[in-house]
Amino acid sequence: MKTVAVVAPEKVNIIDTPVPSPGMYQALVKTEVACVCNNTDGELVAGHFPGMEKAFPFALGHESVGTVVETGGKARNFEVGFRALSGLVLDAELGIDGLSSGWGGFCEYVLVNDHEAMVEDGVADEAHGWGEVFEIQTAVAADIDPEDAVLLCTWREVLGAFRDFHLQPGNDVLIYGGGPVGLSFVKLGRLFGLGWIGLVDSHEEKRSIATAFGADAVFERDDPVISGITEARNGVKLDAVIDAVGKPELIDSGLPLLKRGGSMCVYGFYAGLDKFTVHNRLADFNYNIFVHQWPTRLFEKQAQVPLCDWIRAGKLAGQEFVSHRFGIGEIEDALECVRGRKVVKALLCYP
Repeated sequence: MKTVAVVAPEKVNIIDTPVPSPGMYQALVKTEVACVCNNTDGELVAGHFPGMEKAFPFALGHESVGTVVETGGKARNFEVGFRALSGLVLDAELGIDGLSSGWGGFCEYVLVNDHEAMVEDGVADEAHGWGEVFEIQTAVAADIDPEDAVLLCTWREVLGAFRDFHLQPGNDVLIYGGGPVGLSFVKLGRLFGLGWIGLVDSHEEKRSIATAFGADAVFERDDPVISGITEARNGVKLDAVIDAVGKPELIDSGLPLLKRGGSMCVYGFYAGLDKFTVHNRLADFNYNIFVHQWPTRLFEKQAQVPLCDWIRAGKLAGQEFVSHRFGIGEIEDALECVRGRKVVKALLCYP
């Protein structure tokens, strides 16, 4: 099968690897479409992702959806011909000595694991090969188009983060970053029922998308109006500021904008940082800081239900986020576009 392998920093090849065989609690999935994760895949390819800096070569990708073609004897929640989300190929299952897994979701065939069956049978532990990522490897209803389904990888994480950040309907929020995560906070926030929503991004195209998604205000990155948002809102401060970029200095920008008891919500990934400084005096007397660099899997999984309801109702669609399309053989072009920071989501199509 075709496998996207990162063989050195910024060097990607398509290589042949054996098709994996499903274990007892697994299903084999033929990939239909995948998406590049702008941040994580970008950090992996560059050699900056913590723990993977020297893991070359490795198989790339973790946002994929496909059709089940074979199941193991104890996999009860996946059926042949049905669709499944979030594939995973472990190091040993790649079948190539020295090739490790950077999740491997861009492989032509991937494995999904039946978390619920393992829990029911009392084998959801490391001794039986269980991993926490298994919880979000889920079946997808047949009426959800694959190009919508693959965006669930991003949308589930973001909507799950609403619970980690304790966001409530009616909350007023400012979001730093107009990438797929920041724009998802806007789109899903409007569907969720947030109040005032603002977004900060340096690219005009992304600010325009945010406006189309329902943002009340958009700002360039260094817009002096940002520091005066409270005055522009008749003295009303914000319930939350969300860092969807991954820059600790945004905490200093956000703290003065928060009302008492408000929350600075860090979703962006602080790659390689051992520590960062919080300037406490910039904030009101009481405030919260939530650092959310890894999804809460239960919240992520449970988010799939309302997201699919919104898709069925025509309120949410993958085509709103997909800005670029590539064949899997054009993976280098896709990654190059992502590096240019003008991609919202790059879709990879499989034959």
